[in-house]
Amino acid sequence: MKTKTQQGFFSIGVYRHKTDHNIGTLWRSAYILGASYIFTVCKKYKKQSSDVVKTWTRIPQFYYEDFDELMKNIPRDCRVVGVEMDDRAVELKDFEHPKRAIYLLGAEDNGLPPEVRDRCHFLVKLQGNSSMNVGVTGSIVMYDRISKIPTELPPDHRFG
Repeated sequence: MKTKTQQGFFSIGVYRHKTDHNIGTLWRSAYILGASYIFTVCKKYKKQSSDVVKTWTRIPQFYYEDFDELMKNIPRDCRVVGVEMDDRAVELKDFEHPKRAIYLLGAEDNGLPPEVRDRCHFLVKLQGNSSMNVGVTGSIVMYDRISKIPTELPPDHRFG
């Protein structure tokens, strides 16, 4: 099995999140599933009891004032993958994940605004007729990635 470094890396974050509790769940999943870092855009995150592993103490957590700041600070050769119910989006089941990816989710009520979607390198969507909360959506996207791009996680990434 190839190592995480040979397979690239990924991070996940939320643009203008609505519910801090859902973000805590997303962070916990991000840590368990091997994200390299987590972030928020336009709204700071407050520590939540739903992040029982205290992800922010184990992997870097960043805050970006706006989408432009995020784009100025993405790692070299990294692709931004917007997760959004959009006609241009590829179904997640058919998506080939980039080796170096940043997954960006929007708030449950408004999603990613059109100007943000237009600047993402890729758009993906999950099947269904309504949006899910960001904790569930992000966890599904990350699981899809690791199921398609197997990685060997360090032992401390196991939960329980």
